[in-house]
This record gives sequence, structure tokens and C-alpha cells, in this order.
Amino acid sequence: MTAGRLTVTREPAEGSAKLRDEWLDLEGRASPTVFLSWQWLGHWLHVYQPRAWVLRVTEGERLVGLGLVVETDERRHGVMRSRCLRLHQTGHRLLDQIWIEYNGFLAEHGKEGAVADACLQYLCNSMPDWDEFVIGAIDAKEAERYARNTGLHKHLRWQAPCYGVDLDELRSTGKRYLDTLSRNTRHQINRCYRLYRNYGEVALVRPDSVKEGLALFDRIGPRHLERWGGGPDQSGFANPDFVRFHRELIRSQWPHGGVDLVSLMAGDKEIASFYNLTYNQVVYFYLGGMQIESDNRFKPGLLGHSLCIEDYRHHGFHYYDFMGGDERYKSTLGQPHRHLVQISLQRARFKLKLEDVARRARSRFMREAGS
Repeated sequence: MTAGRLTVTREPAEGSAKLRDEWLDLEGRASPTVFLSWQWLGHWLHVYQPRAWVLRVTEGERLVGLGLVVETDERRHGVMRSRCLRLHQTGHRLLDQIWIEYNGFLAEHGKEGAVADACLQYLCNSMPDWDEFVIGAIDAKEAERYARNTGLHKHLRWQAPCYGVDLDELRSTGKRYLDTLSRNTRHQINRCYRLYRNYGEVALVRPDSVKEGLALFDRIGPRHLERWGGGPDQSGFANPDFVRFHRELIRSQWPHGGVDLVSLMAGDKEIASFYNLTYNQVVYFYLGGMQIESDNRFKPGLLGHSLCIEDYRHHGFHYYDFMGGDERYKSTLGQPHRHLVQISLQRARFKLKLEDVARRARSRFMREAGS
């Protein structure tokens, strides 16, 4: 299908021998986050092997856009079946718990809007047998653009702010990171540092080998489970598919520096651990495990993040991204930079309109009951 000067075609991702080379070539002409890189999506294809379609967008002979779309059925309320397209997700809850962020189509720099428009037009006109296009987690402004340009009903499924620290700006000021924080936060971090100094030297330590890196990742598990819980949609460490994905990602990316695992030590005691993704000199804090302390003066998470941020600043990284989530420590340590949403772009189906009416009625009832 041709949209303006752009042409969109599709083929199964499985067996596409040239996909890796195409993706890496386009990636070099784009400005993606780690989640639209081959580092992440190539690994996703390799580990989970979803039955995905490759959307290719060309301008003449030049490849300018790529995306991976999966067709799934979603059952809700025990009776309703919705045929869904998903961008860079499988539609299976346990497999999607790895939770892609900053989603979208990979596009040559400067052609992001045109590529997205062409892909959306293709999905609407050339892949007609679906009810909802589910996209998440994507920038809220992009989501609004997708809805506006397709004319489809936008159902908001999830949303969260994003926080981070601009390390380039921090370097340009010549300030220490702690000096940019509020007086109360500085006090808490400095007091915590002094208390942990009673155990010995407080320092960041990195593994020397992939074997040690995997062992550190495994040690995060029990603390993460304790903090977030082992139920559905809680800690990923309760999900073998989540653990397998990340253990294999660590193995594959360790030689290339695509992952960074860091321990915060107080003497011989490991008080916090961090698992970060790194891409194009940006650090994406993915998850961590913090020592649970009965004395609330000990704040290993705040201390660990502050030391990591200063360390990455020193080593020339551009940005420290806490990514999506409204946890208090993110707003305390970082500045807002985006708002992420997961949305469904819904076609005019009676079942979806009926569901929306019921959802609004329930929401109104809950508001009135709480007032």
C-alpha cells in the first residue's frame, strides 16, 4: 500500500533473513530508545518467537520505517472476544511482563510522523480483520496523534509519568548531583551514607564476568519479590518467562555493554543492587533490589541511585532514565520528562461501545459511592 510518497508492505518476521541487518541499518539512521533497538526487539523475537508481521516502510528504494505487529485474541469479562493487533508485544500477559516502554515505530530521523501515519493507514485499510490496535507504553502525545489521525476511539488502559536526570546538563553546571536536590533529600541521603559507613566503606561494585552478573541478577530476585509481591502483575521474578528473558539478555549483551549491573556495598554487606539497560550513552533503570531496613533512616535506594547517577555522570553518559512510574523516589530524585500511556484504538464495534458504556457507568458509580 502507498501512503503519500511512502509504501508499506508486510511479511512474517519468522524466516526473514534480512530483518536483523535492515533493523540495525535503520537504527543507525534513527533516534530510538533502547526498546526500539535490535538489542531489545531482536532479543524479544529470539526468546519468545512471536508470530509477528514485519511492516516495512520505504520511500522509493530507501527503507525509512519498521514495526512488528502481532495478531491476538483478547477475552474480557468471561464472554467478550476482541481481535487485537499489538505493536511489539505478544498479547500474552506473562510474556509481556517485560513491559516495553517508549514504544512506537522505528523511523528514520525526521520521518517519525510520516512513518507512523503510513503504518496506521496500512493497518486500517490493508489489515481490516481486527477490533483494537493496542499500543503501550507510548508517549501520550504520540498516542493522541495516532488516535487523531486514524479517527478511532481511544481507550486509555494505563498511564504513568516518567522521571529522569539530564547528565549532560548536570555536567555543564559543574555541580554535584546532590547539590541539585532539595535540602531534605540531601539530608536523608547524607545521613544514610554516614550510618552505612559504620559497616565499612560505602562503594559501588560491578561484576567482573557474565557469571557474576547473572549471580547479582539472581540476588535481586528475593528482595524484589519481598518489595513487590509474587502475585500476577507484581514482581517479574515470580514469572519464569520474565527471568529467562533477562538472564539471556544479560548473557547476550554483556560483551557489548548493553546491560549494567551494580551493587551498593557497605563494607562486606550488599545493601542495594541495580539492573540497568544502557544504549547510546543513556541509562535506563530497569529494576533493583533494596535491603529492607526497620530503621527508616536507612534509605539504600535513595543512596544507591544518587551514587549511580554521579558515577554515570562521571563516565560521560547523557541521561539517567527512571522510566515510567509514579513511585515517590522517582519524583524525588528526577525531573519529569514524558508521560506514558497504553491505549487501545478501537473500531466502531457494538461490543466495544457496550463495554465502554458499562465502564463509564461503573466509574460514575464508584465516584458517587466514594463521595
